[in-house]
Amino acid sequence: MISLRKLFRPDPDPREARRPLWQAIVATARAPHWYVEGSVPDTLDGRFDMISLVLALVLHRIDEEPEQAIAGVQLTELFVADMDGQMRQIGFGDMVVGKQVGRMMGALGGRLGAYAAPDGSPELRAALVRNLWRGQAPAEAALAHVEAQVAALRTGLAAMPVAALIAADRLPGDATGDGA
Repeated sequence: MISLRKLFRPDPDPREARRPLWQAIVATARAPHWYVEGSVPDTLDGRFDMISLVLALVLHRIDEEPEQAIAGVQLTELFVADMDGQMRQIGFGDMVVGKQVGRMMGALGGRLGAYAAPDGSPELRAALVRNLWRGQAPAEAALAHVEAQVAALRTGLAAMPVAALIAADRLPGDATGDGA
């Protein structure tokens, strides 16, 4: 009887192994300092942009070790599932959700390219202004804060082995702005 239960029990979703990392990405992206000191709009678009930024930095680090590529795919699938669920919770219908998820994936793809620019570069600065503030540059102090936090997060990610990163439940560096 136990063998039959095992036979008909579905295998666990392999993406769930990445759930703690996904939650760490969201927590980092939702840290108040981005929205207060960094002046990122605390709106649906602003939150999406911050999650996309942090996710892009994590995916870049994972991509540095091609043998871990499946973890990046699983993380991206969790992103899609979460965005889908968030839109449905807001009240979007099936027809709209599919189109919006497609747009979000396109936006994430563009951000992956843009956020590959090195820290301190004019290209990264332009990408941050274009994506986080919709092309309207914030006060210099706000932009400097975001640039510094992105650099700190990238430095922390670079110092962390990818095998540890894909199993992490917290991102390295001072990206949360809490001094940790």
